[in-house]
Amino acid sequence: MKRTHIEDLQKGEEATIKGWVNIRRDHGKLIFIDLRDATGRVQMVVLPEHKEAGKIAETIRPEWIIEVEGVVNERPEKMRKDEQNGDIEIEAKKITVISEAETPPFEISENTGEINEETRLKYRYLDLRSERMQKNIKVRSEFIQKCREYLFKQKFTEIETPILTESTPEGSRDFVVPARLHPGKFYALPQSPQQYKQLLMVAGFERYFQLARAVRDEDLRADRGFEHTQVDIETSFVNQSDVLDLIEGMMVEVVESMGYTIKEKPFPRITYKEAMEKYGADKFDLRTEEDKEKGILAYAWVVDFPFFEKTDSGKWTFSHNPFSMPKEEHIEDLLKGENIENIITQQYDLVCNGFESGGGSIRSHRTDVLKAVYKVMGYSEEETEERIGHMLEAFKYGVPPHGGIALGVERNIMNLTNESYLREVQSFPMTRGGQTSVMKAPKELTPEQLAELHLRIDKENK
Repeated sequence: MKRTHIEDLQKGEEATIKGWVNIRRDHGKLIFIDLRDATGRVQMVVLPEHKEAGKIAETIRPEWIIEVEGVVNERPEKMRKDEQNGDIEIEAKKITVISEAETPPFEISENTGEINEETRLKYRYLDLRSERMQKNIKVRSEFIQKCREYLFKQKFTEIETPILTESTPEGSRDFVVPARLHPGKFYALPQSPQQYKQLLMVAGFERYFQLARAVRDEDLRADRGFEHTQVDIETSFVNQSDVLDLIEGMMVEVVESMGYTIKEKPFPRITYKEAMEKYGADKFDLRTEEDKEKGILAYAWVVDFPFFEKTDSGKWTFSHNPFSMPKEEHIEDLLKGENIENIITQQYDLVCNGFESGGGSIRSHRTDVLKAVYKVMGYSEEETEERIGHMLEAFKYGVPPHGGIALGVERNIMNLTNESYLREVQSFPMTRGGQTSVMKAPKELTPEQLAELHLRIDKENK
């Protein structure tokens, strides 16, 4: 008989279901088993007349994988429960053991959030069986699906950009990859697809997006890891309001279709200066305590960021992105290298419930502006050419005004699921010390691998 998923069970029908044993309760003549699959959970009962099924039911334990053939009965009125499939139960006529399981190192049927992090990540495949983690990963999948659907309706094209790229000194530290065919040279894993998506605007696609993996060697925090995923978007012939309206429309459609409530529409637009004066930070939470209890989402835009900030060494660096376009009234100051501390950029962040949920800008499509930005940061003409010469070359062939945004998937899902840690919304996150889940990376390479990559380990500084 064809398998039926638990969520599709119908009263009165015969069905074959397959899944994991959640709980087994032996009441003497009757044995009750809660079975779960990826779609839900249902109770089944083994009656005395089904002797063969009863013998097997006596042996099975939690987390065994079994196949059950039976009939879907209506549960007696006094036995019904206010939960999924609480009004039905399976009368099990035949049980087949598919896979036995050892006793798990922690209770999967409970909330695993209180379990030691190292243990949870070592056995992440078991942690992911828990109801909360199943829900979180499915919310993530639904969010991504709905973002995709919205963007396709808006005539966007999904395009993948390279994973092996060039190392850049801007932003966070790069993760680098030795190039076997080019001894002594290295690729870098992308911190973002920033330059590639701008080049796609030069290429004439006009509306691009992808679910981009971004990799950054930065200090780990509750809401930050080495790897994350972003809904990466770029579009041509737009101004700042166009981008904000587009993304706001997407977020409203996506989260409301998922059953969430938004506190204020349209989203408030607050300048960086106002945010710092009122909240003391450019990330803030506009919810009341009542809003928090109800799971309401409070979105807001932060705009008008300073373009530059001072480094510890006293030099100027960009506050967000060197490819941003200054506000029109500040372009002349930038080109002259004057009034640097007061230059405002067309950068914008989307904040929600105290988290930065996304960030982007209207990009510079002028070579003179790009060169001026790097000059302010202390780069010579030769150094600028080395860093972004490919961008300057591309812009010679006609580039439309363009802008975009990257929405952090993990941070958005943290808001939707009310989780406080990034690891609760990723399938296989890293530990606080940068150790991978389940597998044991980072680890040493063999001497043969090192030789093939033309690498030698300095043991004195190891």
